[in-house]
Amino acid sequence: MTEIRHIVFDIGRVLIHYDPDIPFSRLIPDAAERQWFFDHVCTSAWNIEQDRGRSWQEAEALLIAEHPGHADNIRNFRRHWHEMVPHAYDDSVALMERLVETGRDVTMLTNFAADTFAEARSRFVFLDLPRGVTVSGEVGLIKPDRAIYEHHARSFDLDPAASLFIDDSRKNVEGARAAGWQAVLFTGADKLRSDLNSFGIAV
Repeated sequence: MTEIRHIVFDIGRVLIHYDPDIPFSRLIPDAAERQWFFDHVCTSAWNIEQDRGRSWQEAEALLIAEHPGHADNIRNFRRHWHEMVPHAYDDSVALMERLVETGRDVTMLTNFAADTFAEARSRFVFLDLPRGVTVSGEVGLIKPDRAIYEHHARSFDLDPAASLFIDDSRKNVEGARAAGWQAVLFTGADKLRSDLNSFGIAV
């Protein structure tokens, strides 16, 4: 197995908690109605286009044209975004900080809208510790497309075979492996520590 020289973290649900239910459990108290809203209005497919670079203004306009009766809650998705990311995962952040402190080459690769990432960065100062970050909304590419892994490797001069990617999404882990990277599925800090140890990286 190739020695790991580069460690690449995803951010959402690896370093920072993300849950749209937090504000919407208040905005749409009925659970069935709320689930319908996420399944048919502010869907994952709609939201990920902002991660790809579409502006919130355009995204909101498209949905409001289709669902005018839900205009306020469509706008609430961005308006209350800060509530969806209430805290960091301190144990995961501690592992990342330890890797940086011990001289490991750490970068981040994330599906994130450009403006919400800027907001997250202002709130979570540890996001400035790694050598750098590729933000999907800034480059117009998105995981698990191979192109974003290749872009990140070029941007930060990574050898894919010597790079370990950490993500909470199985399809993004598989995308990294398809691009020639090593990759592990994040399920918690204890498992991540064990995975790192299995690659000879003690933390």
